[in-house]
Amino acid sequence: MQFSFTEEQGEFRDVLRRFLADRSATAEVRRLMATDRGWEPDGWRKLNQEMGLTALAIPEDYGGQGFGVVEHAIVMEEAGRALLCAPYFATTALAVPAILTAGTEDQKRALLPAIAAGDTVATLAHVEDDGVWDGSTTTATATEKNGGWSLDGTKSFVVDGHTADLIVVLASAGTGLSLFTVAGDADGLTRRPLTGVDPTRKLARLELKGVAAEPLGTIGKAAVPLAETLDQAAILLANEMVGGAERLREDAQEYVAMRMQFGRAIASFQAIKHRCADMLLDVEMAKSAAYAAASAAADGDANVPALASLAKACAADTYMATAVTAIQLHGGIGFTWDNDTHLWFKRAKASEVMLGDPTYHRELMLQRWHEEDAA
Repeated sequence: MQFSFTEEQGEFRDVLRRFLADRSATAEVRRLMATDRGWEPDGWRKLNQEMGLTALAIPEDYGGQGFGVVEHAIVMEEAGRALLCAPYFATTALAVPAILTAGTEDQKRALLPAIAAGDTVATLAHVEDDGVWDGSTTTATATEKNGGWSLDGTKSFVVDGHTADLIVVLASAGTGLSLFTVAGDADGLTRRPLTGVDPTRKLARLELKGVAAEPLGTIGKAAVPLAETLDQAAILLANEMVGGAERLREDAQEYVAMRMQFGRAIASFQAIKHRCADMLLDVEMAKSAAYAAASAAADGDANVPALASLAKACAADTYMATAVTAIQLHGGIGFTWDNDTHLWFKRAKASEVMLGDPTYHRELMLQRWHEEDAA
């Protein structure tokens, strides 16, 4: 397992950080998060035309660039640092892995090139109103009619679900869990934006009433592809979270170095030094867990499921703790709307529970380690 980045990966990160610093400044984040869509098509096209980010982790056979999980994780970390307002996570961390793991060869060739080009925004709808992220309580049903399939039910907390062109939907087809693809403008599909704690990442609730759908892969065999998809998504989300935590830590450290009290910077006070040191330690530990999981996924390590849960739990705890500390170090101004810290605080809180909270993932990690040891 590799724990250091290559020179090329480092250069890629530098270029990407400069690009996102320009394209996703906090003024732009505030403007976009106030819109119903949460992102702009023109900005999305530029993101893909200039950097080719949606094509990054899609194999070359399907119109992509053929890079791996590590490079994808770098993008997610920098996107989290910049608080990127775009359907990037929904498309590349949720929908694309689902298509790659569940789809047939013909389906991959039909669906992925448009996603790689940035022409299609996609997402995964697998959670329902009960908030169970692993799909085990799925009540949405798929019915075969006249040689086709139709879906009935509801899906909730769908990332960018109100704007996606293509939706991968989890439903029960009688013989087991199955994945289906649905057009965003399909008849019988009602999409309603949800009001969430994080305005920079939009969620939606979907109602499906006799919606025409195409099976993705084999009917009744979606459990394993879904689990693999969610593991990869957890790894990518963990990397996004450590990027946000690092940004909070840096901003807080910059502020305490500038803030004067009793004639000297408050960064010189011992109590402040301890808080900054604790933040640094926590963020570096979370980075290590996220990087290790990404590297393991790239290597095809058998421990990926356990490492994915470890990374998600560690990153969630660290992001939230760093956000709280960053606000406290900013003093009274840290609680104001004009200060940008609350933007990352809200993303930290929303990401903490997305794909399962830390308690869920710690329990899942222990189960997976036990299963691996038993095998």
